[in-house]
Amino acid sequence: MNDILTQHHFITQSEINKFLLATLLCGIIGAEREYRSKSAGLKTMMMIGLGSTLFTILSINIGAGSQDRIASNIVTGIGFLGAGVIFKEENRVKGLTTACIIWIVAAIGMAVGSGHYEQAIGVTIVVMLALIIFPFLEEIGDRRFTKRVYRIVKKQHSHFNLESYEEVFRESKLKPQRGKHQLAGNIITGNWVATGTPQNHQKFVERMLRDTDIIEFDF
Repeated sequence: MNDILTQHHFITQSEINKFLLATLLCGIIGAEREYRSKSAGLKTMMMIGLGSTLFTILSINIGAGSQDRIASNIVTGIGFLGAGVIFKEENRVKGLTTACIIWIVAAIGMAVGSGHYEQAIGVTIVVMLALIIFPFLEEIGDRRFTKRVYRIVKKQHSHFNLESYEEVFRESKLKPQRGKHQLAGNIITGNWVATGTPQNHQKFVERMLRDTDIIEFDF
């Protein structure tokens, strides 16, 4: 029986090892995504990795004259899965990192399927380091460069004009970027995107809440 399986290449020990390695490497990345409650988690990453590995093995086995005819389409096909996890929320696009990881997981599966184990393991290590370290770096950046959108509505003939609030931004150690300003009747509306630390944003908000000339204040 073993001879029959080996002769017809139903499955070999080498292929089993490839599937196990792909499951391990893609599962490690998937576990990190699952821990962060991302849309593509452990099961999804494992299935993508195993699928890419199998397609690559089949491409090598049945495409003697053109071994890339199946594997080359993995790169194109995986884009549909990646596009499914990208969505827009308010004024931000989310899911780009997860889409990129889906693409990388497919590449890891292809590397394992073609027998390039060192490359697959090396890329997995680099991806995990990036996923673990970068959130801390982003958090440090957010502490210093937090962006918030402000909307101020007041009467046109009140004591201060909207331009004077830009000086208030600077006094609060925030960097303002002027957005759309609108005048409707005697009501004028101004929008800004300000950058600074959360503490400075809080100082600005507290100062604005004490301003009795303001009709509406969004922050």
